[in-house]
Amino acid sequence: MATGGVLSPTAARLLALAITAGVSAAGCGSPSGSTPAGGTPSETAPPPEALCARVVAHWSRAVLDSDTYGDYQSMGLSNGQYDILRTVVDAARATRERQGARAADALIDRQARAGCVRWYRSGGPGEGPWS
Repeated sequence: MATGGVLSPTAARLLALAITAGVSAAGCGSPSGSTPAGGTPSETAPPPEALCARVVAHWSRAVLDSDTYGDYQSMGLSNGQYDILRTVVDAARATRERQGARAADALIDRQARAGCVRWYRSGGPGEGPWS
C-alpha cells in the first residue's frame, strides 16, 4: 500500500474515498442533526478547506523531490487542488534551497491551507471531477 511513507495512487484514491464517505455519513441517521456519538456534524467533520489543505500538503511533500508533479487524477486531486499543489511545491522548492528542509515543510502547511481557504472562498470545486 505505501512505499517509503508515500501512498500509492490506488491507496490515495481509496483513502480519499474513505474520507469522503466518512464526511458524508457523519451527519446522517439522526433526526436531531447530531451524530451517533452525540456531537454535531460540524464537530465531527472537518471543513472542506481543511481536508483540501491536508491532501494538498501530503501530495506536495510527496512530489517535492520529484522532477515531475505527476497526474492529479492518480493523486485523487481535483484540478483546483492540483493548481494549489503546483504553486505550493514551486515555493517549497525555492524555500528549501534558500532556507532548508524545515522551512520548506512549514511553508507547505501554510501555503496549502491558504490556497485551499482562498479556493473555497471563491467558490471551491465546481461541477465535475476536474474542478
